[in-house]
Amino acid sequence: MNTLISLYNAVFGRLERQDWILPTLARFTFVAVLFLYFWKSGMTKLGDGFVGLFVPSTGAYAQIFPKAFEAVGYDVSQFGLFHWAVVWSGTVAEFVLPILLLIGLFTRLAALGMIGFVFVQSLTDIYGHGADEKTIGALFDRFSDSHIMDQRAFWVLMLLILVIKGAGPLSLDRILKGSVKSED
Repeated sequence: MNTLISLYNAVFGRLERQDWILPTLARFTFVAVLFLYFWKSGMTKLGDGFVGLFVPSTGAYAQIFPKAFEAVGYDVSQFGLFHWAVVWSGTVAEFVLPILLLIGLFTRLAALGMIGFVFVQSLTDIYGHGADEKTIGALFDRFSDSHIMDQRAFWVLMLLILVIKGAGPLSLDRILKGSVKSED
């Protein structure tokens, strides 16, 4: 039995010391699964032309403030600076944060931002859009297919790995960390 335990500890001890695997796979998984999801979602919020970067589409207001948008008769001009700022910053976040995770720059901060974004997105889906029970789901049930509780729990776990472990070796964070050390 001691031989088996020693073999187990030797094999998995080596794996445990490979600090690069988990953050690298977390970033790869984010890019492979969620990068285009957020990018396309951000694209739906842009207005027309270059000015569209600063004047979000009406769909952006419908996505982010669905009940309030309905209450004002779908008239964007009824919204104020607060609504514009929330829509604009959410749109920018959908582009900037995934790009930062893709290139591994300010990864911990970008992952924290994405966690916050996912929470706000989930609350908007539940309370703003009135998601049904199957879409919301529940933790600790026998079903694993809900879009909010189940899927987004895995999203947050993947992002927490990046918050805790950082970007890994294939990142701009690592390059910048090396350049700061070499200047000292």
